[in-house]
Amino acid sequence: MGLVKVELEVSGDDGARRAVEFLVDSGAVYSVLPARDWRALGLRPKRTLSFALADGTTIRRRISECRFHYEGIDAVSPVVLGQGADDALLGAVTLETLGLVLSPFDRTLRPMRMRLAALA
Repeated sequence: MGLVKVELEVSGDDGARRAVEFLVDSGAVYSVLPARDWRALGLRPKRTLSFALADGTTIRRRISECRFHYEGIDAVSPVVLGQGADDALLGAVTLETLGLVLSPFDRTLRPMRMRLAALA
């Protein structure tokens, strides 16, 4: 399918915003924010989780949360606080929180078709 990148704005509690280009990775659970970006927003770690990499290596990363803004939609989502050379990734939880899916046909983010269970 190829790589899909999209620019979103992210913000912290103080309202400061930054534009960040994310690689859309719907196979990743959480989004990753590079160190230069989360530090500029003043994000603080809330917990630490372990992650398995594709090669089987396990790493630990700190988790915070920030607000993601995309084409008039905004929502708070957990975010991995990147270290070193960690790149910006847009993961499944953030996509779902924003109500978006990746269209495989034109490689764009589209509104998710929402469903509610019917009550009998």
